[in-house]
Amino acid sequence: MHRLGISVYPEHSTPEKDYAYMELAAKYGFTRIFTCLLSASSDREVIKKEFGAFLKKAHELGFEVAADTNPEVFKNLGATPEDLSVFHEIGLDIIRLDGHFDEIQDVLITRNPYGIKIEFNGSSDTDVERLIRHGADKRNMIICHNFYPERYTGHSQKTFDRFNEKWSALGLTTAAFVSSQQEHTFGPWKVYQGLPTLEADRTLTIDAQVRHMIACEVIDDILIGNAYASEEELKAMASVKLTNTTIRMEADRELSQAEQDAVYGCVHSGRNDASEYFIRSSFPRLKFKNREIPHVPCGKKTFRRGDVLVVNDNLAHYRGEVEIVLTEIENDGQRNCVGHIADTDMRILDQMEKRPDHVFEII
Repeated sequence: MHRLGISVYPEHSTPEKDYAYMELAAKYGFTRIFTCLLSASSDREVIKKEFGAFLKKAHELGFEVAADTNPEVFKNLGATPEDLSVFHEIGLDIIRLDGHFDEIQDVLITRNPYGIKIEFNGSSDTDVERLIRHGADKRNMIICHNFYPERYTGHSQKTFDRFNEKWSALGLTTAAFVSSQQEHTFGPWKVYQGLPTLEADRTLTIDAQVRHMIACEVIDDILIGNAYASEEELKAMASVKLTNTTIRMEADRELSQAEQDAVYGCVHSGRNDASEYFIRSSFPRLKFKNREIPHVPCGKKTFRRGDVLVVNDNLAHYRGEVEIVLTEIENDGQRNCVGHIADTDMRILDQMEKRPDHVFEII
């Protein structure tokens, strides 16, 4: 099951602001927090006191907390890969390794007696598989991608897919970041251009980002990288259906009730034997054996990628079938064009094309 999360950066804010944000996120069902110890105070007792209070509040609200660390953070806290007692003492759930130790220590840290999960960088070529072969405890290992504060530096879809292919093969829980569109949001550094994993997400509405992550079918936990997202964004993110892909259509005209029922009234399951021309959902046909869908001319000689079609009475045997065009086809009068996939969601269609038997809904 997908989990939703926020990011909180106590060293750049106040407990009052952070706790109010955490309470708001908890209200909408968020259960993960990412935070950062990389720029925290070097005073061990200060970290234990302030961060310990932060973790206590997070746990009271039902959050699991991951903190970004590196060997310098371990040194400041008096911790080692063989001794995580200080992290256990303050109540940290997940240690994210921004920097690594040697191979033996990376194995040993996963075998800590406290059940603290170790989160490896999903945006690198870290040989996690080798660590598992050499004795790392897979049950304590999870993956989280980087976020990218600088514009034009986030992952391309190709890079994202390459990394995720590796993590999927290992069966490890994987997280990635989306970005709030609020002004003056921040992260660990004074850069204010969003904090997504994917560069294409940097300027999109948060629900479009989340729905794309769901469509990729490899990301388990979806975290907002920058703080603070608005309540409207938290609500929009929480409203996304997490159980299957949802893709937004912009209707070309006022649709008939029959067309609406075919498009919006079904959870669609694409056929795995579909051709290269469209994603094909045949299930709606069952509803239209004895129901008419008159032909509605649209003036197009051809249908293009992203057009959403409903088979009409001129091909009655297939009447009601819903198709999303992938490759341009002729308009032969047997299909009504009811709309087009929204520009923000065309990359969701790209994901669906990779696996035509996607379970999806048109919204």
